[in-house]
Amino acid sequence: MTGTTSPTVLISGAGVAGTTLAHWLARHGFRPTVVERAPGLRSSGNPVDVRGPAIAVAEGMGVMPRLREAATSVGALSFVDAAGRRVGHVNMRALQRAAGSGEVEVTRSDLARILMEASSDSAEILFGDTITALHQDAHGVDVTFEKAAPRRFDLVVGADGLHSTTRRLAFGPEERFVEHMGLYVATLPLNAPADSPTDVVIHNAPGRMASIHPVHGQALAALIFRHPGIPDFRPRDLDQHKEALADTYRDDGWRVPELLDRARATDDLWFDSVSRVRIDRWSDGRITLLGDAASSVSLFGDGSTLAMAGARTLADELAATPTDHRSALARYEARHRTLVDPRQNNVASAAALMVPATSAGIALRNTASRLWPLAAAGTRLRRAMAPRKPPLGAAR
Repeated sequence: MTGTTSPTVLISGAGVAGTTLAHWLARHGFRPTVVERAPGLRSSGNPVDVRGPAIAVAEGMGVMPRLREAATSVGALSFVDAAGRRVGHVNMRALQRAAGSGEVEVTRSDLARILMEASSDSAEILFGDTITALHQDAHGVDVTFEKAAPRRFDLVVGADGLHSTTRRLAFGPEERFVEHMGLYVATLPLNAPADSPTDVVIHNAPGRMASIHPVHGQALAALIFRHPGIPDFRPRDLDQHKEALADTYRDDGWRVPELLDRARATDDLWFDSVSRVRIDRWSDGRITLLGDAASSVSLFGDGSTLAMAGARTLADELAATPTDHRSALARYEARHRTLVDPRQNNVASAAALMVPATSAGIALRNTASRLWPLAAAGTRLRRAMAPRKPPLGAAR
């Protein structure tokens, strides 16, 4: 990136990562353009968390008060058996207080809308379009779109999710980088009031979970199940997804038969593999990856937090050396991998808690759930009482 004009950056994907990056790039004097395949803001009502490093990012954008206003009212997890009797319970608010957490849970659609509104005045948005070709040289990237006229940018950022078009065009086919982690997830709105305005109600059978989550008073169903990779899995094939759910859950109790009937009848079903993206380098010249496109890791809500944190890091590093994109992208990757890499190894432990593989595992989880807030409080106390290392150069 040379010259005196503001550097141009094309961001593929108007999700959490892309809109956060657009905001911070504009704050640093770049000219961001966001291209999004969907015709408008995504409508997914799936709950996601803004926690840890993402809280500071949201506060810096001035959107944290709006996120807290839009927060869901979830306060507990209730585990139930096939007859609907409660067999385990976690007070999430007590857990958060014990851990000292300031996190907030919002729907993905609310988070995307609030982040988009924070960036729309400073970024060009191209809805209903996608990248079809990328050709870079030492000075920029020539981009071909499906609909818009070809354009040239100083940098291109792929923030377009697990099934990233940018990654495929710049780095190679998806199967080289995406590893199925043995689970699939489906969600669908039930278009009816939730049984409890504050509790996520969860039923497990070996290797399967079904839950009903209250979202602003309305019920959202989620089904997570262990399964080998589906041959010829197609992310947009609704019939394939409905068939997989019916085959997997057909013998389960509780409200599962009703949920399957709803899934068969709806066109608003989200279904995908829980996958891990592993790629040696996130950048190739003037093209880089962000969010799930670079490092999909999340099973239970960390994806949005990591996306926001990574977007802020990328923007800050580009601003630190605006005429040296190679060193900026290297620093961004080195910094953000320290957050991402540990979480890439935690999918198995998260699955063991929420989708135990055996009846014995379900019973053990239900019993242990009653001790989680106490364990979190103990961890916080131990950290507070631990001796602190003096800063470098301090007197001893």
